[in-house]
Amino acid sequence: MLSGFLFFLVILFFVLIVILAAIKIVQEYERGVVFRLGRFAGVRGPGLILLIPFIERMVKVDLRVVALDIPAQECITRDNVTVKVNAVVYFFVLDPEKAVIHVEDYRRATWQVAQTTLRSTLGQHELDDLLSRRERINMELQRIIDEVTEPWGIKVNMVEVKDVELPATMQRAMARQAEAERDRRAKVISAEGDYAASQQLSKAAQVMYESPGAMQLRYLQTLTEIATEQNSTIIFPLPLDLFRAFLGSGDATPRAAPASPAAVPAPEAALPAEAPAADDSAAA
Repeated sequence: MLSGFLFFLVILFFVLIVILAAIKIVQEYERGVVFRLGRFAGVRGPGLILLIPFIERMVKVDLRVVALDIPAQECITRDNVTVKVNAVVYFFVLDPEKAVIHVEDYRRATWQVAQTTLRSTLGQHELDDLLSRRERINMELQRIIDEVTEPWGIKVNMVEVKDVELPATMQRAMARQAEAERDRRAKVISAEGDYAASQQLSKAAQVMYESPGAMQLRYLQTLTEIATEQNSTIIFPLPLDLFRAFLGSGDATPRAAPASPAAVPAPEAALPAEAPAADDSAAA
């Protein structure tokens, strides 16, 4: 009786093992690569999968997009600048059969290819291109990595360079360069403003030269602007032309007419009259 019960338990246990080995569930985002006695038998899923126990074996492959982080790599640019660059690679399994059969570990293989490609590609570009044309470098990295991983059934969607770490000396040099560039732009803008102002002032001077009253109004306006500041003493020169109009209209007293030349006695007529007096004193 006891031996029969034990035999029944053994049979039940064996049946459970067979059922568990035969029934597999594949998620919607997965595919199952089936091998029958070591040979490829097809790709199955998603859903409930029935396998021949102890004859067929299934390897699940995730089809979701994988974000693979590439650690910081020391790269030497074409202009001999050492930088540290890290990036991230987005890829997914396009062909589960190739991802299982043609490569041992497609994740690690893609990670290694991304590292080597990052160093070799950035070495062909200058530092300015790495900083300003990052989009083009990302597209180039994506194309190269995708060409290498295509035989493995891997599709690389996008490669993004996350951070570029520069040496401290290079950062200071770039800061000085940016400061010098800002100073140059400021001087150019100031010179352009002075040039435009000089043209306008030249036209204004021409208008004031043609109309003397405009100059007087300008001086009066300047006095009005200066009068608002009462915390300082200002010496303001006034041109005489400003009072010309007042001097010309307020002089009502007529000037004396100059004497005619006939009214002035000639010095030669006075000399003979004094001569007899001198003779009389001598005779006495």
